[in-house]
Amino acid sequence: MRALLLPVKEIRKAKQRLAGFLSPSEREGLACAMAEDVFRAVTEARGAHRVFLVSCDPEAARIAETNRWDLIAEREQISESASVDFASRWCEERGFTSILRLPLDLPLVEPRDIEELLALELPLPGCALVPSRDGTGTNALLRTPPALFASQFGEGSFAKHCLAAEQTGARVLLLHNPRLELDVDDAEDLRALLRHDLNGTATGRWLAASGVAERVRSAARRVAAG
Repeated sequence: MRALLLPVKEIRKAKQRLAGFLSPSEREGLACAMAEDVFRAVTEARGAHRVFLVSCDPEAARIAETNRWDLIAEREQISESASVDFASRWCEERGFTSILRLPLDLPLVEPRDIEELLALELPLPGCALVPSRDGTGTNALLRTPPALFASQFGEGSFAKHCLAAEQTGARVLLLHNPRLELDVDDAEDLRALLRHDLNGTATGRWLAASGVAERVRSAARRVAAG
């Protein structure tokens, strides 16, 4: 059985690397808009036997109930890596053979992107990884079995995950997908995102309505003008 795992961070901790560019309420608004886009894609995607949220945030329970997903509740949120590993062990103990972890800051993700990953036939043991746009982070991680190696999300996670997988003797499949590779952590990511067509996305609507899109473009024009 294959499951899709979505770690839900406490909203007050969202997007701290944008603190110098966005206010706390703006960071919260952006995080919620991007999560809405990911939730939409997950709802429409096929191929997962179950969808799990792992979180200690009370809002996660409402999201799970609304979408008929399952919540793996934590008492506290130590780190994304700890949350994902806790949930992955929980799933493995209940018979799930593969877990696909996706973050909630992929505003361009489409259902087909998720379906293609879930359809991969990996050897046992095996893993598939999609890096971040700059090649240093891990934006999608499929592991067979789910607790094949410990998660190391954060700075340099892509190289760390590749090394950890190789040390287990797993076959490692590296994939590139421009929609999955564009997560939003800093102002440069926002500039890159605004070069894409955001029509029909909650993130695009929020960026326009909040004035953040124009602020980002104005800053880019000032830099270009020297």
